[in-house]
Amino acid sequence: MKKEMLSLNSWIKEAVAWQQPLDEFLIDYNMRELECSQEDLLAKMQEMLDVMEKSVEHGLTGVRSHSGLTGGDAKKLAAAAGAEGFVNLLGEKALDAVIYATAVGECNAAMGRIVAAPTAGASGVLPGVFFALKKHCGLDAATLQRGMVVAGSIGMVINERASLAGAMGGCQAECGSAAAMAAGAAVSMLGGTPQQVGTAVAVVFKNVLGLVCDPVAGLVEVPCIKRNGACALQALLAAELALAGISSFINADEAIDAMKSVGDALPCALKETAGGGMAATPSAIEWAKKYFARK
Repeated sequence: MKKEMLSLNSWIKEAVAWQQPLDEFLIDYNMRELECSQEDLLAKMQEMLDVMEKSVEHGLTGVRSHSGLTGGDAKKLAAAAGAEGFVNLLGEKALDAVIYATAVGECNAAMGRIVAAPTAGASGVLPGVFFALKKHCGLDAATLQRGMVVAGSIGMVINERASLAGAMGGCQAECGSAAAMAAGAAVSMLGGTPQQVGTAVAVVFKNVLGLVCDPVAGLVEVPCIKRNGACALQALLAAELALAGISSFINADEAIDAMKSVGDALPCALKETAGGGMAATPSAIEWAKKYFARK
């Protein structure tokens, strides 16, 4: 008998039927699947949060990548934000999410320790959103741990129904999936309903559908790091819309399935091969030639 595919819609319906918040439902689900206690599950989530926080801190020191292509932007943006006369177009929450996401991306490019969330190339989105909300919304450790369970569970559904890999589905499957995970978790952590979590996931994929994976010289640096910041914003936007009671005409499962269909249709040049997109621009090609000549 064929195993039924994971479904975020089904989980949402079950949580509603049992009158449970989605995080509570998913903690119970993961405890059964992993055969572990709630204490052990949440301790693992805290372990990952600790690594994420240290990655933010390391990135904010201004580290540079081994290639020399990227680094120092998170520190630069944080310094600018604290300077007199800085025009904060995004607002403090959103700006901090971008700063933290960029910091983790730069930590990754500098070979620092990160949590693949869900991949190394998309590792900044979740910490960007989580630690911005921790700072500005007063979220405690327990809330963040439960949010991590929600984020991870959304990632499981995406992985089964579509892909989390840029080589399979483009950057919509990497940074896009990270944004969907962060958006759903943000809604849950801020007291949203299970249905609103699903809305946030769907909205993200509608907004990033078709995002290609085009790393310059095949390195997870340009445009990857700035995309982490951009997708942290997409996550906050989707969460804001969902929490305001705005619904999505396309549900979460259908949005994920649509992402897969688009990823399958993308040409090989736009799926992590550095054969198209930004990687094929004159500046990128010239830099790549010099880089590989040095190597």
